[in-house]
Amino acid sequence: MLVLFETAAGYAIFKVLDESKLQKVDSLYKEFETPEKANKVVKLKHFEKFQDTTEALAAATALVEGKIGKSLKKVLKKVVAKEAHEQLAISDAKLGGVIKEKLDLSCVHSPAVAELMRCIRNQMESLITGLPAREISAMSLGLAHSLSRYKLKFSPDKVDTMIVQAISLLDDLDKELNNYIMRCREWYGWHFPELGKVITDNLAYCKTVRKIGARTNVATSDLSDILPEEIEAEVKLAAEISMGTEVSEEDIGNIMHLCDQVIEITEYRAQLYDYLKNRMMAIAPNLTVMVGELVGARLISHAGSLLNLAKHPASTVQILGAEKALFRALKTRKDTPKYGLIYHASLVGQTTAKNKGKISRMLAAKAALAIRYDALGEDTNAEMGVENRAKLEARLRQLEDKGIRRISGTGKAMAKADKYQHKSEVKVYDPSGDSTIPSTSKKRKFEEVEEEAEEPVTPAVKSKKAKKEAATEVEEEAETAATEETPKKKKKKKDKKAEVVEEEEPKAEEEEMAATETTEKKKKKKKKKVKEEQEEDDE
Repeated sequence: MLVLFETAAGYAIFKVLDESKLQKVDSLYKEFETPEKANKVVKLKHFEKFQDTTEALAAATALVEGKIGKSLKKVLKKVVAKEAHEQLAISDAKLGGVIKEKLDLSCVHSPAVAELMRCIRNQMESLITGLPAREISAMSLGLAHSLSRYKLKFSPDKVDTMIVQAISLLDDLDKELNNYIMRCREWYGWHFPELGKVITDNLAYCKTVRKIGARTNVATSDLSDILPEEIEAEVKLAAEISMGTEVSEEDIGNIMHLCDQVIEITEYRAQLYDYLKNRMMAIAPNLTVMVGELVGARLISHAGSLLNLAKHPASTVQILGAEKALFRALKTRKDTPKYGLIYHASLVGQTTAKNKGKISRMLAAKAALAIRYDALGEDTNAEMGVENRAKLEARLRQLEDKGIRRISGTGKAMAKADKYQHKSEVKVYDPSGDSTIPSTSKKRKFEEVEEEAEEPVTPAVKSKKAKKEAATEVEEEAETAATEETPKKKKKKKDKKAEVVEEEEPKAEEEEMAATETTEKKKKKKKKKVKEEQEEDDE
């Protein structure tokens, strides 16, 4: 077995003399306690020294990336290819796969090989002859410095610091611009207050002030390159009837200088935004497609770097920026926030308030994948981000249209959603409440009152004969009704129900007839009594 060992000074190839000792991994270090013992286990076969630090750096970077450098390829063809039947022990499994693919050499990587490499490193000075210890240490130090400088130069962590600084500067510029514009409007408003109401755009306002200076110059100045014709006419009309105070030329000069500052900062802000957009598309293209340049840059700035952001789970990405609200909710035992900086993403902004929480959760999950792909992946395209954004937009349309599919009992077939029909109760306008005139006439009311008065009041005390006659009449009517009720049996239940209804109807009619007859008889008896009393009085 041959062993490939990489050092800062060059490549060393050892031949294993006693392979049986490699099987005892735990006690292998005892065989390398002294240089004499180590020489009994392995023996140096070939050593390829690097000419300078540049060659060493190229070889080291190739090994880090899992590639075969020129010097390594030369050594393997020169030494190992002659003994193709021998196995080559290596420290990196990825490099072994590349060597086997390109040079067709069988490579071995195991815990025993890793322990052997560790033991060789301890006795490297005695095993590699002809190389002084001072030279090895100097080469190691030089290679370490060169490799660190190379990693810092091409590290994505250091590149995204530009994004962090750019987004911070952009926020600072926005704050300063707001302060400057507010001061400019307030300052020039003393001289020409109507201009602030006519021109709402801040940049156009500052450009107009810069061009006209004092309001007396409005009539002679041409503002067509700054303002539309309608607004220009309004400005000229307002200048003629302005209520502002007169100011000196020195005051106007200072105001115009402030307007110059606002215009310059606005132009620089637009330039900085373009720089930030290009930087984000170069470093985190998938994240930029998912949430936009500004939100993506703020997420990176909040986490510190793209690599730190890639270590966060999706739930943390979702509420990143709302830490104060989160801890307040946990302290008061209330609902935690649903979104943080991700709320300003376009996908969350275009949803209804009901679905903002769902979309922000799904967007955070996909954004976390995009961040990891950008930070740790080798590709620099935005295909994954475009694909995931399309899925989220489709899901958003589904939620907005209320087209949520229901899972049926089988779990495979989807139940058809019924058509939605809007049912609304249409209330008809009641015109009776419009007029204050009563609906019923006075004559009709008088007639109703007379009818109520004519109704006879039954006396509390009745004669025994009348009571007996009434009781006998009610009993006779009940007997006749019982004899008339002859229920007929039929087979079907529907016919029986119909017969019961038909029998109940004549009962009700007979009871009403009986009640009317009793009332008529009572009236006749009362009339007879009244006549008899009148005749007795006459006598």
